[in-house]
Amino acid sequence: MKIVSIKDYLRAWKLFSLACGIGILLVGSVVEQAIDWDFNISFIMAISTYIFSPITSRVIFYKEFRTLPLIILAVFGLWFSVDGVYWLYWSIKNPEVVGFMRDANFLPSLCLYLMCAFIWLFDGSLKELLIILKRS
Repeated sequence: MKIVSIKDYLRAWKLFSLACGIGILLVGSVVEQAIDWDFNISFIMAISTYIFSPITSRVIFYKEFRTLPLIILAVFGLWFSVDGVYWLYWSIKNPEVVGFMRDANFLPSLCLYLMCAFIWLFDGSLKELLIILKRS
């Protein structure tokens, strides 16, 4: 099974959805004014999710549980995107934030990660996706 290819990451509809997601995160960081939600972390977590969530979703969807390196990569990617980069960024920028906001960040970030994993699971063009959706 092919996990993810460069061609898959460069699909226009996926890049467009990433750009829309980053835009929503940036607007949210301005509107919410949360101490732990800034432009930098919005970009960092979104790009990390873009890289790792398709791997995680494909390991789960295609039941690739016998291939230990893929399982490790999928679990690491999930943790890194949802909590690891958040912890690392705020540990450097303002360690106090990590102490009182890390738990509050985990569940929303996990939900967004899994939603993106579902959206970016499809390995085809937008045209192919629309054809498949019309058939069903």
